[in-house]
Amino acid sequence: MLSQSSLRRLFAAVIILICIIAQPASTVYLSAGPGVPPPAMPDNEETRKLLEQTLSSAEIEREIVRITAEQETLEAKVAELTKQAAAKEASITDTRERAGAVVRAYYMGERDGLLAAFLSAKSISRILALADYYEIIMGQDRRTLKEYETQYKDLNSTLTAAQRSSRELAELRAALEEQQKRVLALNEEIEGGIQASTDPASMERLLEEFGKYWENIGLHEVKKYFKALASAMKHLPEYVQGRDGVLVRKGMTYNLALSEEDLNSFLVSQNKLFQDFRFVFQDNSITATGKSGGLSLALTGHYTIQEKPVNGLMFHVDDVVFNGLQLPDTTRQALEEEFDLGFYPSRIVSFLQATEVSSTEGVLHVKLSLSF
Repeated sequence: MLSQSSLRRLFAAVIILICIIAQPASTVYLSAGPGVPPPAMPDNEETRKLLEQTLSSAEIEREIVRITAEQETLEAKVAELTKQAAAKEASITDTRERAGAVVRAYYMGERDGLLAAFLSAKSISRILALADYYEIIMGQDRRTLKEYETQYKDLNSTLTAAQRSSRELAELRAALEEQQKRVLALNEEIEGGIQASTDPASMERLLEEFGKYWENIGLHEVKKYFKALASAMKHLPEYVQGRDGVLVRKGMTYNLALSEEDLNSFLVSQNKLFQDFRFVFQDNSITATGKSGGLSLALTGHYTIQEKPVNGLMFHVDDVVFNGLQLPDTTRQALEEEFDLGFYPSRIVSFLQATEVSSTEGVLHVKLSLSF
C-alpha cells in the first residue's frame, strides 16, 4: 500500500510526463536555435530589392565601424611615428656634425700629417707609439661614421613607416567617405521604397525584422560555413596526396585533377555540415550551394595563382547569396579576408609550386612545377 506522500509524488510525475509528451515539437534551423524561423521571403520583386538594400545598408554600416576603428589606430600610429622621427632627428644632429668633421678631415688631408709622421719615425718605440695613436684615431673615426650610419638608417626607416601609414590613413579616409555616401544613398532609396509600398508600416516592420534576423542569426550562419570550409581546406593537401590518380607526375611537372565528387566527399569527411552542401566546377568558376532548415547559402568564386608571400591557389568570392538575397561587396570582401579558402601545394611537397589553374565541367585542374 502506497503512502499518501508517495501517491502525491507519483501523481506529479504523471502530470509532468503528460506535459512533455503533449508539448508540440519545434523546428530547428541549423544553430539558430529552436523556434526562430527566418522571415518569409516575398515573391514581390520590389520588396526583395528593399530587403537586399536593407542587408547592404547594415553591412556597409558594419564596414564603416571597422574602417573608423582602423582609422583611429592608424592616426595614433602616425602621430607616434612622427614623434619618434622628430626625436631621432634631434638626437642625430650631434652625430651628423661629428661624422661631417671626420669626412672633411680625410677630404682636406688633415690625417696626412699623422701618416707622414708614422712613416718618418726613426725608432721602433716611436713607430709603436704612433701606430697606437693612429689606431685610436682611426678607430674613433670608424665608430663615429658607423654610429651616424646606424642612426641615419633608423631615422629613414621611421620616416618611411610614417609616410606609409599616412598614405594608408588617406586611403582609409577616402574609403570611409565613399562608404558613408553609399549608405546615405541606400537609406534614402529604402525610405523611398517604404513610402511607395501599399502598406508602409508593415513594410518597415518587415525590414526591421529581417535586419535583426541577419544581425543575430544570418551572419553567424554564413560565417559558420566559411569557417568550416577554411578548416577543411587546410587538410586538402593531405587528401590529394593520398588519393590515387588525383596527382600525376609528368617529367618535371605535376598535374592535379580534382573532381567535384572527390572534393564533396572530402568535405563531408571533414565536417557533417557539408552533407547538404555541394561544390560544382564550371568553366573557370566554382559554385557551392547548401540548404538546411530554413536557411540557404550559395557562393560563387574562382581561383587565381598567388606568388607572395607564399605560392598557392587563392579563392576569390564573387557572389554570396543568403536565403535568395545577394550579399553586398563589403561582406564578400570581409569574408574573403577573414577566412582563408586557399590551397597551398607546398603542403603536399615542399618544393611544389602552382603555375596554372583552371576549371572545366566537373574538374579543377592545377599545373604544378618543381621549385628548388
